[in-house]
Amino acid sequence: MPLMSSLVAAGVLATTLAADPPDATSVTIYSSADPAGFDPQRYVEQQRNGWTPNAAWQVPGFGVVKQLRRFDLQAGRNTVSFTDVAAFLDPTTVSFIDMTDSKASVLEQSFQFDLVSPSKLLEKYLDQRIRALVPMGDDVVVREGVLLSANQGSLVIRTKDGIEMVSAQGASISLAELPEGFLTRPTLVWDLMTSKGGAHDIRTTYQTAGLTWRADYNLVINADDTQADLTAWVTLLNLSGIAYPDAQLKLVAGDVQRVQPQPRAVNTMARGGAVEMMADAAPGFEEQSFFEYHLYTLPRRTDIASNSTQQLTLFPSVSGATIEKELLYQPTGMAGWGRDPWTQPGFIPTGPNKIGVFVSFKNDDENRLGMPLPKGRIRAYKQDPKDGTLEFIGEDLIDHTPRNEMVRIKLGDSFDVVGERKVVDFTVDTNRKIMTETVEIQVRNQKNVIQNVVVRENLYRWKTWEIVERNEAFEKVNANTVEWRLKIAPEGTGTVRYKVQYSW
Repeated sequence: MPLMSSLVAAGVLATTLAADPPDATSVTIYSSADPAGFDPQRYVEQQRNGWTPNAAWQVPGFGVVKQLRRFDLQAGRNTVSFTDVAAFLDPTTVSFIDMTDSKASVLEQSFQFDLVSPSKLLEKYLDQRIRALVPMGDDVVVREGVLLSANQGSLVIRTKDGIEMVSAQGASISLAELPEGFLTRPTLVWDLMTSKGGAHDIRTTYQTAGLTWRADYNLVINADDTQADLTAWVTLLNLSGIAYPDAQLKLVAGDVQRVQPQPRAVNTMARGGAVEMMADAAPGFEEQSFFEYHLYTLPRRTDIASNSTQQLTLFPSVSGATIEKELLYQPTGMAGWGRDPWTQPGFIPTGPNKIGVFVSFKNDDENRLGMPLPKGRIRAYKQDPKDGTLEFIGEDLIDHTPRNEMVRIKLGDSFDVVGERKVVDFTVDTNRKIMTETVEIQVRNQKNVIQNVVVRENLYRWKTWEIVERNEAFEKVNANTVEWRLKIAPEGTGTVRYKVQYSW
């Protein structure tokens, strides 16, 4: 017998829910979403179409829900039904505080989530009479009798004429009443003891699956690539099973450790349509340090709709932030030396043969920024001077970025600036344990304006090296990386030639 039924039968008072007190609901959302592959609309479509009824458990994040409600209690033992809780809450995380009686205590707790569904209803009506209107062609026929089976989309009914099997698809089925024990909403039921009668304000906190968020940034770059405007959005996803009207909303950014269950298979259905809800542009979240993370609090209350996504402004738009565009040629990639020197002349760790286009900016107050940036996807746009429209020019991902740190994103590869790397000489003296390599790198600028290009070389053959000849000054970046900065004239060529000696 369910907890509520057993307590009522034992003479324990079952309470009813009174009006919620002010500031009743607060939701804090934690995210582990990967900005590269997380598509919130996909989860919404799965949930709405019934493809994955438990899609909420696959959502990369969770929420902590705090709710304050008022109940009419009598002194002694009460049964309290806390309805309208998240369908995917974890009962082991529930905390209970009676704000009216600090000595009140919960003797037992039950989370009842066996909600009404057509299949469950039919299972409860086995061996009972039902009435089904079954479409057959252009007509509808009535089948009335005792339900023997409801399985695999078919009904087996004992009628006065015998046993009949009919398809449940499209059938309209009439039942006498809702069987006992079914709920229309998930419910926490408490067996509660209190010494005070009257109205009690009870605060409960619990964790639930099905809630997450991600950050999206838009960067609009000016004509000469020296400044940009930055806007930031938060996209919320709520598949927890209920809506949270008039809620205080908080977001936590950072890598919060949780003990994870074994991973479930993810249904990779095609993504759905556009974002369902979008809030008006407004002052954004208020940020504060919180333990080793960052907490973002919306300074107004908001409605968090069920089974939907919605967008809110993370922080007000920033205009005129200083940026720097960089062209980078890095043909040897990032590979380093192994256990032994690489003495084979033909071995070259292949990097990108194209010249990458990067944009960077300082996330500090002087640059009109200075707010910790949660990880997310950043998209860049530039205005077409002919018609004034914004055109997409690339996107990248950023990790959690503290204030006063650099943000550097790759937007793509240059079309008109190309590079070429050649090894023009290579020698090995195994007796002296020395090898030398001469490298020539050309960068050709086919634009009609000057281009600044960084040429970065990874000295991959061994950890002990010395550049013994070079035609241009270089900078040592780390233990096995050097770089040159070239200023290349319009339709001109920049050349780097160097000779490196390795010893072991």
